[in-house]
Amino acid sequence: MRRVGLLMAFSENDPDAQRHATAFRQALATFGWTEGCDVRFDHRWTTGDPNRIQAAAKELLAGTPDVVVAESTPAAAALQRETRTTPIVFLQAGNPVGFGFVASLAHPGGNLTGFTNYEPSMGGKWLEILKEVSPDVARVDALFNPKTHTGQFWRVLETAAPSLNLAFTKMPAQDFAELDRAVEGLVRESNSGLLVMPDIFNINNRERIIGLAAQHRLPAVYPFRIFAKSGGLATYGVDNIDAYRRAAGYVDRILRGANPGDLPVEAPTKFELIINLKTAKALGLKIPPTLLVAADEVIE
Repeated sequence: MRRVGLLMAFSENDPDAQRHATAFRQALATFGWTEGCDVRFDHRWTTGDPNRIQAAAKELLAGTPDVVVAESTPAAAALQRETRTTPIVFLQAGNPVGFGFVASLAHPGGNLTGFTNYEPSMGGKWLEILKEVSPDVARVDALFNPKTHTGQFWRVLETAAPSLNLAFTKMPAQDFAELDRAVEGLVRESNSGLLVMPDIFNINNRERIIGLAAQHRLPAVYPFRIFAKSGGLATYGVDNIDAYRRAAGYVDRILRGANPGDLPVEAPTKFELIINLKTAKALGLKIPPTLLVAADEVIE
């Protein structure tokens, strides 16, 4: 019986997190691994809090898994602090070289490898979508938590914004109070828009962020499907289900003897655009037909 650990950055009752875990287990089964027969899964669910993630990492590794899947940069960092030998496959890590997870993307060299959610073109695409859904937007603030965000998109966004006649500003927030103040400050500026960065804090607090955007009638673009499903205006980002299925391939190779240090870190290959027409109507926005045609899903 081989043991596979999953350190999830979200709570167990989060439907999107459950979809990710299920997609991974199902994909691993296609490689011939049968749960309860030759593989056992050990899950640890957290809410993105660094202390809880660290405690869960220690607990998970105490069970001596053969390999651990780490969801998010904080999860991978917590596991790396606990072990330099147990193989770790990370997902949704924005800057694995910068965080010291791997020596290089092509040759990780240690006990970690996996899949990054960073693709430079995504930054410009977010701004383009925001401008398309709300042409009057002249200023965009990017919401992030400085404790958990990896910052890899800043240079791309700062470069792309002027070409779209947008003033770009970073908007840090580490808790609800800071989040509320930041959004209230943003809406004092006319023709403002919101960009929600791929950040574990933002994902775990998506209901509040989406609610604030609706309350203040702010056009906003988000990084993952779950935001649109929760009422966000538009999302563009990595197809996480695809990433989890690809991660199963790496776990299979490691269980069969591959060294994670020899498996290159892979960039995202599948992206999805989701438009929430119900939210657009509530904001008084008319979505261009070209954007609707390009969307992978339109929520009505």
